[in-house]
Parts: sequence; structure tokens; C-alpha cells
Amino acid sequence: MEPIVATTVGAVRGGAADGVLSFKGVPYAAPPFGHLRFAAPQPPQPWSGVLDCLDYGPTAPKPPYPTPVDQLLPEPEIAGEDVLNLNVWTPGLDGSLPVLVWIHGGAFVHGSGAVSTYDGAAFARDGVVCVTINYRVGIDGFLLLDGVPANRGLLDQIAALRWVRANIAALGGDPANVTIAGESAGAMSVCTLLSMPQADGLYRRAIAQSGPADKVQSRPTATKVTAALADSLGIAASADAFAQVPLDTLISAQVALSARILGEPNPLVWGEIVGDLMPFEPCIDGEVLTARPIDAIAGGAGTASEVLVGTNDDEYTFFLVPRGAHKYLTEDALHGLLAGYGRDVETATAAYREADPNATPAQLFMDALRDEFFRVPAVRIADARHAHGATTHVYEFGWRSPQYAGALGATHALEVGFVFDNLGDPNGKPLAGDAPPQALADEMHQAWVAFVETGDPGWPAYGTERTVRRFGGADSGVVHDPAPALRAVWDGAV
Repeated sequence: MEPIVATTVGAVRGGAADGVLSFKGVPYAAPPFGHLRFAAPQPPQPWSGVLDCLDYGPTAPKPPYPTPVDQLLPEPEIAGEDVLNLNVWTPGLDGSLPVLVWIHGGAFVHGSGAVSTYDGAAFARDGVVCVTINYRVGIDGFLLLDGVPANRGLLDQIAALRWVRANIAALGGDPANVTIAGESAGAMSVCTLLSMPQADGLYRRAIAQSGPADKVQSRPTATKVTAALADSLGIAASADAFAQVPLDTLISAQVALSARILGEPNPLVWGEIVGDLMPFEPCIDGEVLTARPIDAIAGGAGTASEVLVGTNDDEYTFFLVPRGAHKYLTEDALHGLLAGYGRDVETATAAYREADPNATPAQLFMDALRDEFFRVPAVRIADARHAHGATTHVYEFGWRSPQYAGALGATHALEVGFVFDNLGDPNGKPLAGDAPPQALADEMHQAWVAFVETGDPGWPAYGTERTVRRFGGADSGVVHDPAPALRAVWDGAV
């Protein structure tokens, strides 16, 4: 029998399969179009009768991933304006189970909660109510415009969490035991929410997979992005002017500007965007976001929450290997990269060569980017929280994908299918291959379930010994202070 649940704005009908109930495409806010374009999220209009929530709802306006990333991370495009929706998987409507709210990645311009890897049935099977959300991305979510709220995508995430607080009890969840989690831009969002007073009380724990807490834009840089985009469209840099541009034209201009910045990565022109190539990420606007998340965390924000944070061994192969760009990375490129980040080239190169004597210059180049963008920022989160006595658990993922003749390694996003215990998803094969180890998925998934339930994933918290749980690879298990020489390379980097 199809379950029916009363929410605060109307009844919804879900589906049932294999002992799990699901409710998909549930509106948590009004469609952000028309007079609500570029506005803060507003409550959905109440409905009468029962709303069928059997299929995923519309996805936020976004461009497709470029080839070949579109093969590695296939994602649906679902038309419609009711894009601020979420999906729920639950083992039943009675009880008060822990809740996991998943925030998708996609560099703040791609992604959705309808990606098949994020199917939450395995979490529901194991006693966790799983929620995945959509939020506005790109221009609609993050373009800085005068007269309208900044960081609208973050405000959408907060609105979704408020919906969870108000409604999850009717779906078998405990509104006082919510864990926010995400990967890549989703993890960056989690770190940002940790730093925001507006999100206080909406979650109990947090999981950040492969997403730094130090990558945000300043207001001047965000203003440059808006001006450049308006100039390319021949319009005024105002919300009203952007609202008049057809969506497909806006998205094409967004893609073109991103390509332009990639082609001329001049920090004198584009500021901190050159460090992450994400022109539509959150910005420090002074109201919604008042500081870099890492600075707020270092100041004590989020210390009441337990945090699980970690990275993958070969994060940066994802961005270079599929396009073949790694084939052109030389020793000179490695030296230029290290010098560009203000590192002592001789000392840093020696440290990376000692860590992996057989590595090519291209591999060392990608290792350095992995550390600057992902691994060291994760350590900084753990160190900052440890200074305040806050409980943090750290992991590293080391299982190597066989794809691209093994050159992907333990690449970015590879761990997500293991965490969700969805290795059977055909859409995961381009990234993980035909036979990823189910035993590792069992191990990781159960650790995440335990953390969501209790705040303890099953290994010691990070402290003076810098304890890290390794998943996959030859050194799988608990280790202390892995790769200290590589961490030291980045001491003093902003």
C-alpha cells in the first residue's frame, strides 16, 4: 500500500519497495521563479488533497557536465519550476530514527538530489532516515546582486533543514538527531553551515567529504563576476535585468564566463577564483556569510557538533586524467605550481619525491593540488576543532579505481558509492569499474551509519596523535599522523 503522510503544507503519497518507504520530489519551498526569482526561499503554497511524490522532482537550472565528466558523474535533468524539493527514504513512519540530510556536490553549478548514487534505501534499511535535497546553483543560487539576498543556494539549504525539523517526525525521523552531510561542493556547504548562526539548532552532527572550508569569494571578487557576466550579456548588473534573460541564454553565458576564467587565470583580475576556478561559489557578503568558514570554525563555530571529515588519496586525478591533461604536466609545471602557492620549490619538491619516489612529475603535481585544495584544509578543520575540545573524526579513502588504466586511483567522488552502499548502481561503473569491493562498502557505510546514530564512527577521535582511519589501500586501518612532511609543506599557506 502506498503510504500517505501529512506535512505542514499538505499530504504526500510515497512509494514502498523492499521494506523501505520513499517520498520523492517533496516541495520544501516555493518555486523560485516569477516574482520570487533571486528571492530568499519562501514557504510552498499549501495544497489540498494528496500530492503524489513517487518520482524525483524538477532539478535546478544548470548546464550539463562537460565531456568526459558527464560520463563519470551522470545526473538527471528534470524539467519544471518546482526545483526546491527533497527526497526521503525511511524504514517506517513510526519511531524516532536518526536522520541524514545529504547536500549534493557539483562545484555549485551542477548536481542534484536525484543522482542515482544518492539513493538512500541502504541507509533506511539500516535504521537511518535519509534525505537528499535540491538547491539553487550557478547564477540563480550564487550570483551576487544588489537588492536581493546573497548566497541564495545556502539559504535554500537552510530552508530544507527547517522543513526537516518541522516534518521529519511524521516520516519516522528524530528532528533532534539530524546529521548534515555532503561531498565536494556539498562538503563545502556543510562546512559553511557549521559556521553560520542561521543554521544553529537545525542539525546535530556534520560530515564533510572532500570539501575545504577555506574556499569562498570576497565581496569584491563576487562583484567582478557579476559585472563580467552582465557585460557579456549586454545588460545592467541588476537582479531585474538578469531575470529578463532566458534561462538557456543565462546558462550559456555562465559556462562561457567559467571557460574564460579558466583560460586566463590571472589573480590580479579574478582574485581568489584562480585558486579554485569556481566563479559561482558562496561569497562573504557580510550578511548571510560574514567570514570564511575555516576562520569561523577556528573561532569556535560549530563546536557543539560532532564532525566527520576526510579526503581521498588521489582527489585531483578526477579533474585532469579523464581529459588527458596530466600527460602534459612536466617537472617545470610542478615547480611553477609550488612557486605559485608561495612554497619553497626545492624543499617542497623533495618532500613529495620522498613520499613517492617512483611518481612522475604529473603525479606529484596532482598530489600537491590534492593537499592544497583537499587534504590540508581537512586537517586544518580537525586542528581548529581540536583546539576547542570539539569531537572530530578524520578518514582517508585509498581504494584505487581500475578506470583509465588505473590512473584515476582513489579519485574525487569515488567514495560516495561506498558510503551509500550503492555499488550496484550502473551509473557508478564509469568511475568505480565493474567490480568495486563490496566488503569496503560494508565497512564505510556502517561507519557512517554509526556516526549518524551516535557521533562515533568506530575509531578514536582526532587529537594530539592526529588519528586517521584509512579505508582501502595497503594501510587500511587506524594510522597516526599520515604524511607529516607533506602537511608541513603547506604550513603558513592561507
